[in-house]
Amino acid sequence: MKIKINLREIYPYYQTDIWVEVEEEMARELRQFELNENAYILKRYRNRAYFSLNREDGIEQEALHNAASPEELLLHKASRDELYKALCQLPDKWVQRIYAHYMLGMSKVAIARSEQIDESTVRKSIERGLNRLARLLKSE
Repeated sequence: MKIKINLREIYPYYQTDIWVEVEEEMARELRQFELNENAYILKRYRNRAYFSLNREDGIEQEALHNAASPEELLLHKASRDELYKALCQLPDKWVQRIYAHYMLGMSKVAIARSEQIDESTVRKSIERGLNRLARLLKSE
């Protein structure tokens, strides 16, 4: 059996009423999703008075960040795989320095001290590595 639903009630960016017919099972799922969403909002509202967001118990993460959709996860994985593939084509020293600077947050001076080399060498290798990385990613 088909049921008519108004897309404007589900998607807030619709400005006018758009009615579509969907299967009863789909309408039930949409209604259940709406109930779950409202329950979640109420739970978040009620718990705000009782829990600090700094408790490290996941409330802050749950309240502030929505879970990524499967499409977003797939695009993120594809981008990450592309980046790793490009990084594998760079010399090991460049990759280590780029990783230390951007992922570990080390300064270029700290990297130079740890490798016992001049800071300008580190700066140039990171710069060259990023330029080559940009060329590799544009070519793919």
